[in-house]
Amino acid sequence: MDEHTTPGRAPVVVGEHLVKRFGTTVALARVSLAACPGESVAIMGPSGSGKSTLLHCLAGIIRPDEGRVLLRGERIDDMGERRRSVLRRTEFGFLFQFGQLLPELPAEENAALPLMLNGTAKRAAVAQARDWLGRLGLAGMERRRPGELSGGQAQRVALARALVAGPAVVFADEPTGALDRATGEQTMELLVAASREQGAALVVVTHNPEVAAACDRTVHVRDGRLTADAAAAPASGPVGAGR
Repeated sequence: MDEHTTPGRAPVVVGEHLVKRFGTTVALARVSLAACPGESVAIMGPSGSGKSTLLHCLAGIIRPDEGRVLLRGERIDDMGERRRSVLRRTEFGFLFQFGQLLPELPAEENAALPLMLNGTAKRAAVAQARDWLGRLGLAGMERRRPGELSGGQAQRVALARALVAGPAVVFADEPTGALDRATGEQTMELLVAASREQGAALVVVTHNPEVAAACDRTVHVRDGRLTADAAAAPASGPVGAGR
């Protein structure tokens, strides 16, 4: 296990000495990172630094060429694609820059998708999704489709989808990149607070220092290497309505 952990807490996800190459390009050069339950970690770096590759390795989307990835102490990088796909549905939540909601589905069904894909009956899945939408300030908007929501509202639907299955880790890739500053701040507050409330580790890729400042800890990646790891004042506050 690497040194970049929070003392006194066992990490839920660990990447150890990760190496990833794309042809002759070394995207990751022996990078180690761990995140604990309830902890939020921002990964910062310029374009092409390796930060998204690091997230994708930790999330089991791609396999590292060297090193290993562990979830609750179990190695996942050497699992087959089918097992890793199941993990991504059951143990991981994902939040992307543009939400990636299905335009033909109402908010409650978009948010319920992970549960339904895992075999939960539609009625029960939608009930859990509606609960999350209400907690995120979207009560009364459950039947609206993405085209009927503002950018911030749509991103909160995507956040509900990321959290509805009770994931161990939430991975967010530029989660506020398509939002204005005020809406982005509100979205990050909700993301950090809701993940912490769930006891989920949160790993955020961002180029925005204000987004990183909302997290407990920031790591900097440059040329595929971890260059700094600094703790910040933890964000706090209840999960509530944004704009």
